[in-house]
Amino acid sequence: MFAVVIPVVFALILRGLFGLATLNDLFKLMSFAFLFFVPFGIGALTINLSPIENVKSRFYRLCMPWLPILVFFAVTILLTIEGWACWIMIMPVFLIAASIGGEVAGFFKIEKHKNEKMYISFILLLPLFISPIEQRIATIPGRYKADTHIDIHASKEQIWNNVTRVREINESQDKGWFTRFLGFPRPIKAELNFEGKGAFRKAIFDKGLIFDETVTDYEHQRKMSFTIKANPYDIPSTTMDEHIVVGGDYFDVLNGTYELERLNDNTYRLHLYSHFKLTTSFNFYASWWAGWIMEDIQNNILQIVKQRAEHGN
Repeated sequence: MFAVVIPVVFALILRGLFGLATLNDLFKLMSFAFLFFVPFGIGALTINLSPIENVKSRFYRLCMPWLPILVFFAVTILLTIEGWACWIMIMPVFLIAASIGGEVAGFFKIEKHKNEKMYISFILLLPLFISPIEQRIATIPGRYKADTHIDIHASKEQIWNNVTRVREINESQDKGWFTRFLGFPRPIKAELNFEGKGAFRKAIFDKGLIFDETVTDYEHQRKMSFTIKANPYDIPSTTMDEHIVVGGDYFDVLNGTYELERLNDNTYRLHLYSHFKLTTSFNFYASWWAGWIMEDIQNNILQIVKQRAEHGN
């Protein structure tokens, strides 16, 4: 019992500390110090508090630390401290780090190391030591590209009409399963005031999410590029987790481009690609998730354009 309760309390205390705005210069939730070394400490503490008979099992050392991690996740979600989508994306890191912490603590416990308590105490304090150092290192924004396309058997007129303006999308047409699973807003429609450079386009999603887009390059029935801007202060707090909100401190979508490529007399390939920016100390991991999310959104829009163009809608 203590091997679960105490690590969960430890995690909640550090979650509160790292979430304090007044200590933002020292501790940040979106940091490697929190996302790796906190679960590392949870795993070490869990095994340190476990009976030696159980700790001798490698399966126990690797998997038992997952229990307080899952309880911690459940508590923060129930108390609306964190959102479901955020935890889903970070869960692999937490589980792996907790298992590593369990293995390290298991080594000290099995070997009956005389300085075991000192080492465990040091492990638990690692996030507090590492985070201030991490905050002193400049975070370099990373720019990434999500590239998608679809082949459509329709005229370029039918395709382009559905590209520039997207009529209202009902739920049955929405095939973005991945973003829907994560609880992201689904696309509703897109409006364009005129076709040409300098035009204003508004992409409307549910839950109050709106992208303001300005056309920067336009070639009729061939190419349309546009900047994308989402004002995070206009997005309701219930729409997206603050750590992954578009236009926030960590994630932003910069621009998008549609390109129509002729394959033969009856088939065109519609390309849709976008550039997005990440500003974290673990872009190497966050970029995978952000790329999957952007590609799911884009593929969803492309399949809607294809379905409507091919059916003459």
